[in-house]
Amino acid sequence: MNHTLSIPLLDSCDASALELNGAPFQVDKVNWPAEFPHAPFCAGKIARTADALWIVWHVSGPGITVKNLKDGGTIWEDSCCEIFLQAPGSPDYYNIEVNAAGHLLVGKGPGRADRKLIPESMNRIIRFGGVAAPVDIADEPLDWCIGIIVPFEAIGLDPENLPDRLNGNIYKCGDKTAHPHFLSWAPVETPQPDFHRPEFFGTFLLK
Repeated sequence: MNHTLSIPLLDSCDASALELNGAPFQVDKVNWPAEFPHAPFCAGKIARTADALWIVWHVSGPGITVKNLKDGGTIWEDSCCEIFLQAPGSPDYYNIEVNAAGHLLVGKGPGRADRKLIPESMNRIIRFGGVAAPVDIADEPLDWCIGIIVPFEAIGLDPENLPDRLNGNIYKCGDKTAHPHFLSWAPVETPQPDFHRPEFFGTFLLK
């Protein structure tokens, strides 16, 4: 079953408009329950304007870890939210990974082994929300949110000629947190955790 999410077009957007008018999603697929059963609550909203994609994640669960304090680091090891995006017909996809403090990793390529970091895209993506860092708490119940504004040009798209859909997936992970976890919006059917699998991407419809 192909997971599909319709992303609404808003005339203008801010954090309040995103929460009110964005399309809801849940990152709740526990793809590797035997080895990684931990499943913090993760849900959010997504929308777009004429020139950018807006997304916010809300997370609740025990503990939080942020050790990467600059862009381009091993963001996925922290308490992290991610969205991967691929234009139809393109061999490459973008991985956009943001930790709970708003530090980013953006890469591009056809697969896990062929990633190229894109510093100019990291510089153009706006972050909002987030927590003070560094922080490393194991078991205290916590709620946090992080949002990003991704200009379409930062992921290789012309705002004047957008496709009617994008392929992709939305993730929640924390490889080196007290409770490692690997959750997705669309299911990933691999033996071990691996988000870099475009064959399991869902579809984002651009209204």
